[in-house]
Amino acid sequence: MRICVPVFWVMTTLKEMNIVTVELRQNYNKVLENLAAELDISPSKYQQAVQRYTSVGNWIADGEYDGVQGELHIYTQGSFRLGTVVRPLKEGAESDYDIDLVCEIPLKKSSTTPASLKKSIGERIKENAMYQKMLDKEKKRCWTLNYAEQDGIGFHLDILPSVPESVDLIADLIGQGIPGDIAKKSISITNRERENVYSWSSSNPNGYAEWFETIKRPVFEKMKIVQKQYIFENNKAIFNQIDEVPDQLVKTPLQRAIQILKRHRDVRFAGHEWEADKPISMIITTLSARAYQHEMDLYSTIKNIVEKLSTLEQLLNPGIKFSGDISMLQLINRNKDGYWIIPNPVNPAENFADRWHENGSRKAKAFFQWITWVKEDLVDILQLSDVGKITKTLEQRFGDRIVSKATQGVWLSMSEIAAANAGIPHIDIDNPSKPWSY
Repeated sequence: MRICVPVFWVMTTLKEMNIVTVELRQNYNKVLENLAAELDISPSKYQQAVQRYTSVGNWIADGEYDGVQGELHIYTQGSFRLGTVVRPLKEGAESDYDIDLVCEIPLKKSSTTPASLKKSIGERIKENAMYQKMLDKEKKRCWTLNYAEQDGIGFHLDILPSVPESVDLIADLIGQGIPGDIAKKSISITNRERENVYSWSSSNPNGYAEWFETIKRPVFEKMKIVQKQYIFENNKAIFNQIDEVPDQLVKTPLQRAIQILKRHRDVRFAGHEWEADKPISMIITTLSARAYQHEMDLYSTIKNIVEKLSTLEQLLNPGIKFSGDISMLQLINRNKDGYWIIPNPVNPAENFADRWHENGSRKAKAFFQWITWVKEDLVDILQLSDVGKITKTLEQRFGDRIVSKATQGVWLSMSEIAAANAGIPHIDIDNPSKPWSY
């Protein structure tokens, strides 16, 4: 049987179907944005965190330290500095926020020892009666203050003692191609190997933050005015004017993508046999930033990151080499001997994947398994074309409560279009004439 349909009717129907697809993607992107916002620290809690680490920093800076000439530098590092902070999950439940603080003392590395530096900062913290009660046991690299919960949310403040890096090491970094202004921000941090045994480790949190900032800046400049206006309008109890809204509260798709990826990782690996081998946040952040192509929406950002990283799964087979765009991005490399390399962008000598070769590349396998999960759960999910199924999948990966907030009111227009199209009859056209005719 042959059914002839007017061309304009067919084209109109196809156009309506395309609108549904576009509408679904737009709404899904909005859900992802809402999801990331729910994972993020709120403006009020951000301000509270700033007040707390500023007070601690001032207390430490006002102390007296042998041989110190000049001012101490106290600054944040890690996810709080980069704007990718997510409330961590521990044993399946949301835990306290971790805030990393660097205490850089103006001392020559050769004039002190990591043991004495670590001890001097610890003693200064204990001189404050309130901080002494909050102080945790000495950790490998830092001192930790545990703040009690308020409104169900607490903070762990990690204080990392450090001194400026040696001139020789900075010169070596410059020789390896690191820009001088970034290399000069390098520091030496204390590293407690075992009881009463300390060593120096090189780090560059300020340089890394500058590298990350350079990548996100073009999109940040396009978004900051609108976002600051929105934040101000919804937080007038905190800010008196728009100019008071800090840049750190403006989030680009890159930062939002990293937040979602980190929470997805935590949930997916919870209770899994590879939980101890799940990707570290520094790897997720670095690879996402390298893969980012300045996409302006969150879904496209995640899709781009996942597609680039999934291609590299072939590296699990030794001897594979890549060329072209993937090679230029310097995402993940593997030597002939099977050694994995994900270089720190501000210190090539530091390899974030230095343990990926252990246990038959177990951590590498866990990473690429996770990338497959991300692709299934966050990218290919749109192929379901069903709001209910999409929501159900997100609930499994992020939790009912947070997804309920993220989807509230977003699916409405999609549901209306779906209902309108439900009355369109299904028509099979066999052997249509070319062109179709009445």
